[in-house]
Amino acid sequence: MLSEVRLLSPADVRELARRLGLRPSKRLGQNFVVEHGTVRQIAALAAPGPGDVVLEVGPGLGSLTLALLESGARITAVEVDPVLAEELPRTLAARAPARASRVTVVAADALGVRPAAGEPSGAAPGKPATVLPGEPPAVLAANLPYNVAVPVVLHLLAAFPSLGRGVIMVQAEVAGRMCAPPGSRVYGAPSAKLAWFAAARPAGHVPRSVFWPVPNVDSRLVVLTRRDPPETPASRQQVFAVVDAAFGQRRKTLRGALAGWAGSPREAERLLRAAGVDPGARGESLGIAEFARIAAAARDDMNDGTGPRTISRS
Repeated sequence: MLSEVRLLSPADVRELARRLGLRPSKRLGQNFVVEHGTVRQIAALAAPGPGDVVLEVGPGLGSLTLALLESGARITAVEVDPVLAEELPRTLAARAPARASRVTVVAADALGVRPAAGEPSGAAPGKPATVLPGEPPAVLAANLPYNVAVPVVLHLLAAFPSLGRGVIMVQAEVAGRMCAPPGSRVYGAPSAKLAWFAAARPAGHVPRSVFWPVPNVDSRLVVLTRRDPPETPASRQQVFAVVDAAFGQRRKTLRGALAGWAGSPREAERLLRAAGVDPGARGESLGIAEFARIAAAARDDMNDGTGPRTISRS
């Protein structure tokens, strides 16, 4: 029942912050949700099923965590701020005493988390690896600062194949890039890379007034649904290397943009034609399947000893 959980009000959030001596960090993107409707909307979109574990990134003071507990979810909450990570269990015990045991709080950078069965290199470069305890998560729920939103989402989808769907709240501009289709003005490397893992769709506008402190931008909700990557003999790293090269110089045609990756404009054109892609096209017109075909063409050449020597760069 809803009465088992008491959500945080704006006054509760400010009182918690005062008691902790917390000054919200711009560097960590700390803007806390203080409006019940928003966290309940995210929990409803996440819709964890019986037995599902929700991976919540950036629980902060616990506003969304409590709303997820209302839905009956089990939660692994990853919080980078050690002060907030230490306080969260106390908040949950006070405001959801019958359900607080369903939450495991992990003090860690989300870019470093990986499942127990994952590879030791599952953390992002330069980040210490943190193994998440318990069952693999099935659902992602997160309020992410704009400067790390895309790297965090890509890392988590790569590290946790168990994540079948997710709901994230990000800056409206970032949401636009995540959901953009090929040919869109804002379509770019993040759009293409995310499409390797999942379909992304916008799921609602979030006004800045629901946060404390109030940010300078509006936010949007994005729903992610896992899907299979394109069938290709190339690895994800090889495909992403092509994506990075294609968008490294947006105004250039693919023949020019991929010249450094392939070794020369002529070699880039040859590989593009082998992949069935127009060398005069630009990266923003290609979907992830076409990038995969280019990577596969280069991989085939490497296997027969004639291809570019730079394909392994990422």
